[in-house]
Amino acid sequence: MKAAVRARYGPPEVVSVLDIDKPVITDRDVLVKVHATTVNRTDCAMRAAQPFLWRFFTGLIRPTVPVLGTEFAGEVEAVGEGVTSFKPGDRVFGYNDGGFGAHAQYMVISQDSTLAIVPEGLTYEEAVPSTEGSHYALSLIRSSRVSEGDDVLVYGATGAIGSAAVQLLKHLGANVTAVCGTSHLDLVRRLGADRVVDYTATDFTRDEQRYSAVIDAVGKSSYGRCRRLLKPRGIYVASDVGAFWQNLALAVVTPVARGKKVVFPLPKHDAGMARHFKGLIESGAFRPVIDRRYALDEIVEAYRYVETGQKTGNVVITVGHPE
Repeated sequence: MKAAVRARYGPPEVVSVLDIDKPVITDRDVLVKVHATTVNRTDCAMRAAQPFLWRFFTGLIRPTVPVLGTEFAGEVEAVGEGVTSFKPGDRVFGYNDGGFGAHAQYMVISQDSTLAIVPEGLTYEEAVPSTEGSHYALSLIRSSRVSEGDDVLVYGATGAIGSAAVQLLKHLGANVTAVCGTSHLDLVRRLGADRVVDYTATDFTRDEQRYSAVIDAVGKSSYGRCRRLLKPRGIYVASDVGAFWQNLALAVVTPVARGKKVVFPLPKHDAGMARHFKGLIESGAFRPVIDRRYALDEIVEAYRYVETGQKTGNVVITVGHPE
């Protein structure tokens, strides 16, 4: 089978599309014939081992996982003898940041992992970006304890996390102020934002409104800059550890004062999460935003584009198979 393989850490050019052996399933595994995958921030971080901490989990000198790829959508090709939740022919989508492997024509995943049936009416390419950015967004929202009627600001509202966060917050009934660039104002309004701030025209941190939560979906701001935006017991939450890992430290220190505080969530994903997003898509409450599509043979170019930091929503990789 064809797969995007890397033998060392580094820039996009360390990835090559090669022929490798097809994976083998065990008792509780599902073999998925992958039709679509994505390139996302997680893939980029793991490929480059940035921050360095990743090396303690993926190989200190060289990567132990040659095939990256967290998100996938495809057809169940075969199942292990102990599998009861899926059968050959099922159209499935899911997320796998434990074993990775989605940047290939076939991958193996446990039936108990983040795996669900593709929502009715969606193509593989439309379904595949439903879990990575969105599960981070859901984690940020839940950790900030947002409820119906709360005022929430989302900084970086056009990435995979931010575009999902806007939709998920509106589904909760929150009042959403979204921060983005000029070219994306209409998109963010279509996603449901009640108010949009163009960061190229004004400094969003000087906003006169106060918020129950500020969600930094791109990890490019800080608690210090956003603190004045928070209500007296407001919460700042970011998708990144911040400069000098400050968000981890602040998450320990700020709750002591029982006022404004930083929280740093640990995202959880399982089969229930995949089914949760399936339901949201089917209800019309959520639809992942797709920016560009590439073929598997073009995955290096996809990595380069994602690392520009300019993508809107998600970048999808179409995985071809011989007829």
